[in-house]
Parts: sequence; C-alpha cells; structure tokens
Amino acid sequence: MTETGYGEDPEPSDRFPAGPLYVPVRPGPSGCVTRVFRTPLGDRTAVGFTSARRLTATLGAGQAWIRLAEPALRALTAPLGVTTVTVDPQFTAPASAPAPAPAPAPAPASTPRSARPANPVVPVVPAVLALRVG
Repeated sequence: MTETGYGEDPEPSDRFPAGPLYVPVRPGPSGCVTRVFRTPLGDRTAVGFTSARRLTATLGAGQAWIRLAEPALRALTAPLGVTTVTVDPQFTAPASAPAPAPAPAPAPASTPRSARPANPVVPVVPAVLALRVG
C-alpha cells in the first residue's frame, strides 16, 4: 500500500482563485463601477457569479455585469477596505422602498397658521440590500 503525502494537500481554508466571474456593475462617471454588497451581518463584500444565469436569477435581468477574474475583483475592491469576495450568493432581500411621507394632519380651524409646525417630522427608513451567503 502506498503512503499518501499529506504535506502537500491543501487545507480547506486555503483560497483558490475562482476563475472568470460575472461581476455586477453600475454606470459611473468614468465607465462601469463594481457594486459592493453587504452580508446579513453587515460586512461589505464584493460579489461574483460563475454564470450569467446565476447572476440574472439572483439580481434580475436588468443587472449590468462584466467578466473579471477573482484576483482582479479583489484588487479593485481592496482599496475600499473590502476583503471578502462572495461567489454565487443564492438569495437577496428586495430593495426596500422609501416610506411615503405621512400626510400632515389638517390643522383645526381654531389654530392660527403661526402655531403650526413649519417642518413636520418624517420617519426615515433605511434601504438595505443584504445578501445571504449560501
């Protein structure tokens, strides 16, 4: 029986380049800009997909993309402090729509205009797009 050389076997935690990825982008002032997403825990991550079909299934048919190798994607996002690349995330939360401003309550007829508040308080709801890493 031959002995297996375990010294050369890679550890599961070793990072291997993921080949050319379909990377979601958005238009910017100088061309395409790589989109950065957030994980469910709130960490920023670059995202790449192994096929255009997977990108479309997750982000929709209208999402623009470019092909980049995984090391190139890391190099683009590293100056932004993004050190994680998520490949083929499976689920996204829909972008939340801003909450409509409540209609100001009509002032009672006996209240003079000068007694009404000039700027009504409008609740602010943050819009977050989160990725669930599969």
